[in-house]
Amino acid sequence: MEIQSVATFLDYWEKIRARTNAVIACIPDDRYDWSHRPGAWTFADLIRHLAAIERYMFAENAQKNPSRYPGHGPDLARGPAEVRDFIDRMHREAVAIFATLTPEDLRSRCSTPGGVTITVWKWLRAMVEHEVHHRGQIYLMLGMLDITTPPLYGLTEEEVQARSRATHE
Repeated sequence: MEIQSVATFLDYWEKIRARTNAVIACIPDDRYDWSHRPGAWTFADLIRHLAAIERYMFAENAQKNPSRYPGHGPDLARGPAEVRDFIDRMHREAVAIFATLTPEDLRSRCSTPGGVTITVWKWLRAMVEHEVHHRGQIYLMLGMLDITTPPLYGLTEEEVQARSRATHE
């Protein structure tokens, strides 16, 4: 589906980020630096990555600028409070940039870090897919720690199944 309106996209993007923030809120402060194995990304790494990539890659490329992605290391933000502040600040900055895009900008082409040219609206759609991918990793890691997470759309799978049976009886 083509993104034709920045306002419509931003409304959608805020809902995507709200669902990501809801699962981030489940991470205990003492687990931000936890990983399931040595060398794998931690919760903090994933959050810093989402923050930095939104602002310094997706937003920059959408403006036809080269990527300025600095990585996801602790030099960007340390500790749970700083990491949460970092993702919020990067999101605000990126949204301010996206808000300036015109319908013509959305239909224009930008270059990705991989050297591929893509329409800006498709690049923004890729950003959503990227976010959802990493949100899934956070859900999985929390599950490995037996930490309860919110249902993505308000109902658990079991609740959907029970309601589905009730409507067919």
